[in-house]
Amino acid sequence: MRFNIPTLLTLFRVVLIPFFVVAFYLPFVWAPFLCALIFCMAAITDWFDGFLARRWNQSTRFGAFLDPVADKVMVAVAMVLVVEHYHTWWVTLPAAIMIGREIIISALREWMAELGKRSSVAVSWIGKVKTASQMLALIGLLWRPNYWIEYLATGLLFVAAVLTLWSMLHYLNAARGDLLEQ
Repeated sequence: MRFNIPTLLTLFRVVLIPFFVVAFYLPFVWAPFLCALIFCMAAITDWFDGFLARRWNQSTRFGAFLDPVADKVMVAVAMVLVVEHYHTWWVTLPAAIMIGREIIISALREWMAELGKRSSVAVSWIGKVKTASQMLALIGLLWRPNYWIEYLATGLLFVAAVLTLWSMLHYLNAARGDLLEQ
């Protein structure tokens, strides 16, 4: 298998995960900025690798597998760090909703693929807006330069949680006939 630029960007995103975790725990005043910056770089590669794969027609099976895995691991790790730092229900609840939704929808997509109906649970515009809200929220909560950014980021985290539930209901509704079939 040859690696193309989109796949290398996805692999780069996976490699960045331990670096933003280490940056999160560094005992320096600039560590939160570094952590957020590394996470931001990873989030940008998330968008850019998909764009390039479609633009250059370089989609591969390995890339199609690795991209969502890299995204979910990156976001889940960032949420765990944020939940640990804030240690409060108003951060933990939306994080739990989003992580739980990812597990449910991943299982649904796998099951629908077994039925040959994967396209009925394809990514929608709701998921894209949710991802943007989620990434911005996590960047703000990892960086935390002042209370206003933290309040804004927490608000975006709740927006992302609502969109997460909405998109989950959208996907479950799309699969309802198959789910409820005897």
